[in-house]
Amino acid sequence: MRVRLLVCALGIVVPAVVRGQVTPAKTKQDSIARADSIARADSIALVKQLEKELGGQNADSGGNAAAQGPRAAGGYMNIGFVALTDAGWSTEADVGAIQVGDHDPHVNGFSIPNVELTLDGAVDPYFKGFSNIVYKLDKDGETGVELEEAYVLTTSLPANLQLKAGQFFTEFGRQNPQHPHAWAFVDEPLVLNRMFGPDGLRSQGLRLSWLFPTSFYAEALLTVANATGGTTSSFRSPDSPEIHGGVIDERPVEHASDLLLAPRLTTSFDLTETQTIVLGASAAFGPNNSGPSAKTQVYGVDGYWKWKPAAAQAGFPFLSMQGEAMFRHYDAAQRISAADPTLTLPGETLKDRGAYAQLLWGIKPRIVAGLRGEFASGDAAAFDSELRRDRTRFSPNFTWYPTEFSKFRVQYNFDDRKDIGTDHSLWFQFEFLLGAHAAHKF
Repeated sequence: MRVRLLVCALGIVVPAVVRGQVTPAKTKQDSIARADSIARADSIALVKQLEKELGGQNADSGGNAAAQGPRAAGGYMNIGFVALTDAGWSTEADVGAIQVGDHDPHVNGFSIPNVELTLDGAVDPYFKGFSNIVYKLDKDGETGVELEEAYVLTTSLPANLQLKAGQFFTEFGRQNPQHPHAWAFVDEPLVLNRMFGPDGLRSQGLRLSWLFPTSFYAEALLTVANATGGTTSSFRSPDSPEIHGGVIDERPVEHASDLLLAPRLTTSFDLTETQTIVLGASAAFGPNNSGPSAKTQVYGVDGYWKWKPAAAQAGFPFLSMQGEAMFRHYDAAQRISAADPTLTLPGETLKDRGAYAQLLWGIKPRIVAGLRGEFASGDAAAFDSELRRDRTRFSPNFTWYPTEFSKFRVQYNFDDRKDIGTDHSLWFQFEFLLGAHAAHKF
């Protein structure tokens, strides 16, 4: 009730802002400033009145504050909106063959790969809530909508513990938990797509973390989640036949071993007064759908280093390096070929690996140059999967932030695919942000 009343109250003052902007007796700047001041004052007055009324209702209900429990904080919520638009051209006519990420550019011309509505706020003294709803246009211009994340975080567990519950990106490495607008490059690294598919590894589950009682930052995390769905590529995804080539083995969740487990250790410390390093190690274990007892193991290590001088202004200049390396051990059972039911593919272990390294140079406030090199490769197997083809890519880019709410980026990609050849792509990206948005992880 409180949220609805607050939204309605704020909605009442919007016309006042509009009327203030068109008042002919003042300049446009003065009108906007006066209207904004009036709107803000009216909003504050309305909120105070609502709180007073709600407080009176609580008193009339016959219970005191202690009997009613902690005062709810869920009446206030941050709302953010961020949109990415890509434009460019590639020598590969089928852009999706080389830009395999779900939020990468889709076609020669223009793409809108990610438009994100974010909601977050304090639920009560014990929980914070977060939600990310994504809209996107595919290569044919059709709109897709997905609930990317929706979860709660505890805020008051003892012993440095924290619990996350809901749908969320698995905290594996550095980039997998990041949203596309937080990426330093236009597209997803090849190795992440190889291991976790076009949309990254995320699912429904729980994550427990423990902050070590040390003088420097160190944290242990464990995620337990469903191993099914389109965003669990290396496990029981409906798209997994593109990896192992066989008919999907359908099986219910009967034991804990049918779930996805993802442990992670991470630490950070200062090398000097101007240099910081962050190190991490991750793993993911779970079933895949090539057979009744087939399993997948994914391992990864990651690192991040940043230098920023003591006299830096607005965070510039700076120099940072980030890298991740991953290895996948995919146990493919003996299986009937999905393409030819008369053919039985042998049991085998599919081994894949890959890495990326990127360098960012913050030249001056709001101007950043970057360079990324990467590769992904896999051993030979009975099924020749396009998703496991050996690939390399080199990508220099340049980013300009007019303000903290907008971004222009240009990036060149040199792609080399084994047995196919090389391709060249040039991509431009524009981003804008409306409203509030939570700070990104260091």
